[in-house]
Amino acid sequence: MRRILLLYILLTVIGLTTVHAQFDNGRQRIDENGYDQYGNQVDPAMIPDQLDSANVEVQGLPPKLYMWRIKNHLGDRTMIPADTAYHHFQNTNLTDGLTGHYNYLANMGSPRMSRIFFDRRDPEPTIFMEPFSSFFIRPTEFNFTNSNVPYTNLTYHKAGNKVNGEERFKSYFSVNVNKRLAFGFNIDYLYGRGYYNNQSTSHFNAAFFGSYIGDRYQMQAIYSNNYLKTNENGGITDDRFITAPEEMSQGGREYESTNMETVLNATTNRNHDFYVFLTQRYNLGFRRDIPQAENDTTPAKQEFVPVTSFIHTIQVERARHSFNSDDDMREKNYYQNTYLEPDNPIARDSTTYMGIKNTVGIALLEGFNKYAKAGLTAFASYKISKYTLMNLEGIGNDKYNENEIFVGGELSKREGNVLHYHAIGEVGLGGKAIGQFNVKGDIDLNFPLWKDTVSLIARGEVSNKLAPFYMRHYHSKHFWWDNDMDKEFHTRIEGELSIARWRTKLKAGVENIKNYTYFNQQALPEQKSGSLQVLSASLNQDFKLGIFHLDNEVTWQKSSDQTVLPLPDLSLYHNFYMQFKLAKKVLSVQLGADLRYFTKYNAPAYMPAIQNFHLQPTDDQVEIGGYPIVNVYANLHLKRTRFYVMMYHVNQGMSRPDYFLSPHYPINPRVLKFGLSWNFYD
Repeated sequence: MRRILLLYILLTVIGLTTVHAQFDNGRQRIDENGYDQYGNQVDPAMIPDQLDSANVEVQGLPPKLYMWRIKNHLGDRTMIPADTAYHHFQNTNLTDGLTGHYNYLANMGSPRMSRIFFDRRDPEPTIFMEPFSSFFIRPTEFNFTNSNVPYTNLTYHKAGNKVNGEERFKSYFSVNVNKRLAFGFNIDYLYGRGYYNNQSTSHFNAAFFGSYIGDRYQMQAIYSNNYLKTNENGGITDDRFITAPEEMSQGGREYESTNMETVLNATTNRNHDFYVFLTQRYNLGFRRDIPQAENDTTPAKQEFVPVTSFIHTIQVERARHSFNSDDDMREKNYYQNTYLEPDNPIARDSTTYMGIKNTVGIALLEGFNKYAKAGLTAFASYKISKYTLMNLEGIGNDKYNENEIFVGGELSKREGNVLHYHAIGEVGLGGKAIGQFNVKGDIDLNFPLWKDTVSLIARGEVSNKLAPFYMRHYHSKHFWWDNDMDKEFHTRIEGELSIARWRTKLKAGVENIKNYTYFNQQALPEQKSGSLQVLSASLNQDFKLGIFHLDNEVTWQKSSDQTVLPLPDLSLYHNFYMQFKLAKKVLSVQLGADLRYFTKYNAPAYMPAIQNFHLQPTDDQVEIGGYPIVNVYANLHLKRTRFYVMMYHVNQGMSRPDYFLSPHYPINPRVLKFGLSWNFYD
């Protein structure tokens, strides 16, 4: 732990030192040819006469930056807002999400699962990383930055005390060598001690990234290294510690969370995952004059027009998962089976995954002439995956190799203001990819209505996919399976209506799944014979009256088989706050309270030995939900600094205590949280 903190401090200091070395006292350096360090030519009239032209210093530029994410393995970019907004800042570190969509195990950074079916991500190659979506960032979720000045963000979250509290440090640094080339690093360290016994989490991520966005050559690269350690307590032994504390404490009204008995006391899961991601493309094209006004006599400026792109993407990933337990659970019959050393209660499970995927493509780009109304791309990918599992003899390992070859195409129209569309599909040609395919697309139409713009979006997807490897094969002390599974066939259709002026967004969708794969009541993989349908509709409606705001989100969903795929009928989020400015309008303030609520249902339980959620056992069925969680907060933004103070679960003790977000895992009691985020632009 000490090494992690020292590394965090060292990298942050290096970043800040680099910032000040390059932009000392907020000044910009101009070379002898009149160009700044970004390759921009500076108007000579802006350079003071008394300064030496070979080493001119002028006042620094105002900070300008933009951020983007990689959309897919073709390297397509999606622009995103810079992370400087303070709305919802108080919720950015909550494991249950900005608007409370996730079930989790109470502690910060613990495993989680979305209650909203359409929000669930595609499974990871290693299913053990998927429950950590609040921390583990995929390449398509990573933020790249390009800025005219070095950009640094330092963020700190804290709650509770040194015994049971939680802390999170984050730093993000990005600097441009010139206007095309940028690099930086991201550090994320999370430590949740836990309000319940043996529930601490300790996660660390160090990521380094770089990008080059030129006219002809473009590149984005990430190296990400993740260490995740989670202590497992299996939940509390009796829900009455929460629901009826007077029965457990001789008439006392409450029971201290640290005194509640838990199922496990010496069990830990560890994950170490690193990946290297590189996507690059080379553009062929031509230069043309930029149209000018008729009376403009200045020489015409030119722009580069790309016509064809050659694309290459590679991702290398290695993951190791281990489960260690010194708890003797034989008398409690906690595990139904024991495959290795039945007389020894100690468990030392482990598995590793190694994957390399290459994608190559060629694209005919949109917009190089008036007839090129859309872009067209053809691509092929090859992936090799290696897995190492335990074997029954306990000597050596069982090894599995899988290969996948796909070919596909993409059609897209991104330019213009009225109509955009995008479609991408791939089909398997070799190895495990044979019989698999995936086709998805979207189209959006934007048109004016009553001095406003209305957006209509339609999305669709059809796929036939093999279940993840670890749903087909896994060997451990208490869980062992080698399954021959059919492919899952998915069909999904979604529609969305958005009216910005009315602050209205309405979404609806339906999905049909054949051979749905899940963890059953015994925490074993199983497939449902036949089809399963999910219907969903969501309404976001925000209101404003002067300084008063009320944001609302209502989601309704229905599963055709609640036994196999349990979902709550309704999920609600409401946020009422006042928003105003103080101190000569430089201090922005939000004072308010938000509420999360979902209707009761038989939510999935959690099994530490496979680090995943599964259907509740038939002899231990409990409903969770029907309990509001209310947080009161103050959220402030002063220039480059964001700050919040929040009383989490402020309504504890005001109604019948039934605060569970997973069966037998109560959420944290009332606790004060605060956070600080500071941006540096020099």
